[in-house]
Amino acid sequence: MAGLIASIRLVRAGVSCTLIEKKKYPFHRVCGEYISNETLPFLKRESLFPDQFQPPAINRLQLSSVSGKSTELLLDLGGFGISRYAFDNFLYQLAMRDGAQVLLEEEVKEVMYAKSEDIFSVKTNRNLFTSSLVIGAHGKRSRIDSSLKRKFMQKHSPYVGIKYHIRTNHPDDLIALHNFNGGYCGISNVEDGKTTLCYLVHRDQVKRFKGIHEVEETVLFQNPLLKSIFHSSDFLFDKPETINEISFEEKELVLNHILMAGDAAGMIAPLCGNGMAMAIQSGKLVSDLIIQARNENRTRVWLESSYAKQWNSIFSNRLRTGRLIQHYLSGSEWSSRLSIGLAVNLPWVARQIIKRTHGPEF
Repeated sequence: MAGLIASIRLVRAGVSCTLIEKKKYPFHRVCGEYISNETLPFLKRESLFPDQFQPPAINRLQLSSVSGKSTELLLDLGGFGISRYAFDNFLYQLAMRDGAQVLLEEEVKEVMYAKSEDIFSVKTNRNLFTSSLVIGAHGKRSRIDSSLKRKFMQKHSPYVGIKYHIRTNHPDDLIALHNFNGGYCGISNVEDGKTTLCYLVHRDQVKRFKGIHEVEETVLFQNPLLKSIFHSSDFLFDKPETINEISFEEKELVLNHILMAGDAAGMIAPLCGNGMAMAIQSGKLVSDLIIQARNENRTRVWLESSYAKQWNSIFSNRLRTGRLIQHYLSGSEWSSRLSIGLAVNLPWVARQIIKRTHGPEF
């Protein structure tokens, strides 16, 4: 998403841009599919808001503990729900319309920077490109991260993400966060009367059982609210979307002169519900600075340092808070139950979490 946003804004500013995507739009991604309203001014100002899908407006949060005890609170800022399948494809169509060169079903194998020529070589499974700038907007983890020997790739992450689309009786204005032993599940509506059900579970829970469905029946169903949702819903996928090794470790913002954006720069814990908004703002930030650098004839050093400084100013505290919350929720069963119990019984705790993991409108 960060790459799509950046590419649209760059070509609109007259900067030649090639977007390389290893899949073919539209396609599903493991994602909670909730976007904070902090993005609304930007999306509407730039004609990037997906009005045609009539995304449901969300302004209430339901939070439940492992036992099913729950509380509800109003979201001061709120957000809206839209699937990555629809929104990414919508942005892809805009990028194509506005003049970006988009290469689908093409995978980047290696990115090399030649200091003597001050230029990048980008090798894919089909072509070799040269470019003066490269934005790494390749998501949570990819082959590029391995080839760059990024530090976070050296640590195995214990988290697995699972996503379904379902049809169920879930209010349009509500996002729910249901907890279970070793993880949590987010549920909210998207376009066309569909509901996203996306959960994060510890790898150890998956290893204990024969498959995902057994994990759900044995672990998730300990929360009676989740059990009821699974039993009363129509599941729309033949099989769930999954992703392994989800890492919340700190990541380099600029590596080998590549400007990292979106989840490639840093991923906030999904329970914070702010990953898509951060990707959008990250795409805005990196394109803003590239356009400024071009217009003011700034150096690469200025661009890289400005990007790192501004990115940290906007996002570092949110990510730090997200890692802390993730640690307590995914630690021992005792710490998880205590943390959720505090948020359920003291709603102001939940409000503080939301405040510290979101930002102002931009």
